Amino acid sequence: MKLEDFNNIDFNNAGSLPAAVKAVLLTFVFLLVFAFGYYFFWTDAFTSLDTAKAKEEELRTVFLDKQAQAINLVGYKQQMVEIEKTFGALLKQLPDKSQMDGLLTDINQAGLGRGLEFELFKPGQETQAEFYAEMPISIKVLGTYHDLGAFASDISKLSRIVTLNDIAITNGKDAKPSNADATLIMEVTAKTYRYLDTDEIAAKKQNDVKIKAGGK
Repeated sequence: MKLEDFNNIDFNNAGSLPAAVKAVLLTFVFLLVFAFGYYFFWTDAFTSLDTAKAKEEELRTVFLDKQAQAINLVGYKQQMVEIEKTFGALLKQLPDKSQMDGLLTDINQAGLGRGLEFELFKPGQETQAEFYAEMPISIKVLGTYHDLGAFASDISKLSRIVTLNDIAITNGKDAKPSNADATLIMEVTAKTYRYLDTDEIAAKKQNDVKIKAGGK
């Protein structure tokens, strides 16, 4: 096969062309048809195929995640049961509104039971959180070091949650000279907590909505 064979091609008499020339021409026509078909027909098909593969991978990932969750579902349910038990136990340590007076009395009696002299016992303003309210109590008592420590220990053993904060202890001899046994003064902020009832939670949510609406 020579170059002259292509220069002198007579397409009207293509049947008499040399076999090698026919093979080259057929190969060229095949490549031309393939390129034309790829560009106009197969490009969109390949794009759709790539999109379908990506979607398949996404669905496979979602399926594996859901499968893992389904396998661990029993464990998750058991965890929820344990969490609810723990939450319920903690909630029982929070008095309701009607029990707050009794709790304040318990705190006061814990001090009196240790022979402490109260100079101040003043409940403050409540602040509300999502499901509970916190009440600070300003306390100032006089007593010996041992009695003050025992009082703090008794508070920690109450069935309800009470915390002692901002504790300050000073020499009380000069502050209370008439009481020789009152050697120390302790000033402390006790914080007690109670859970909000249904009406209070509803009212708080409405108030929060109003605050957000007013801030916009």
